[in-house]
Amino acid sequence: MLNLKKAMSLLNKKTDLMGFTKPLIAVLGLILLASLIYGMGVTGYGLLSKAKPSQVCVVFGNTVHADGTPSKRLKARLDKSLELYRMDYCQKVITSGGLGKEGRDEAKVMREYLLAAGMPSLSVVQDSTGVTTGATIQFVKQYAAEHEIESVIAVSQYFHLLRIRLAFGRAGLKNVSLEAPRFAELRDVYSLPLEMVAIPAYMLRR
Repeated sequence: MLNLKKAMSLLNKKTDLMGFTKPLIAVLGLILLASLIYGMGVTGYGLLSKAKPSQVCVVFGNTVHADGTPSKRLKARLDKSLELYRMDYCQKVITSGGLGKEGRDEAKVMREYLLAAGMPSLSVVQDSTGVTTGATIQFVKQYAAEHEIESVIAVSQYFHLLRIRLAFGRAGLKNVSLEAPRFAELRDVYSLPLEMVAIPAYMLRR
């Protein structure tokens, strides 16, 4: 009789646990589904964004190696801006970046890369204050006001473009088109989720 009571008690506990677990699994499933849809939206927006003929193109900085060469990711961005320039989609290219942990001025390295590729010196504007997305956009806003710029192309990785769009809108610059280079690497596996967190955090920031 005692063993029967223990068995019934264990059965009741198991039933209670299952009653708690099923709703939890359902909630987690919904969260996962929403995250997948959100991630696909961010990715799709970036991949489908296309540049429109504009006055300037701004390239957002990224890692520069200790030997002074741009990372593959940054090189892809620069090559895209060079392609747009050669297609007469822009008259000038702004290279924007900060001082990386490797001790290199990203914007300077980016400018030198474009000059070495044949761009005229007067067609490349260096912005060494672009330590963040917001800082880059503030430079572009000021540059646009000083030089009567009304249209801008922004070049960065596909997962970065939606936040760039939001930031330009907040800065009051509406005539902005975007394009990403056709480049992917393993680190995108965690770069995309980080950007997915950064976007709502940016939207909530005053």
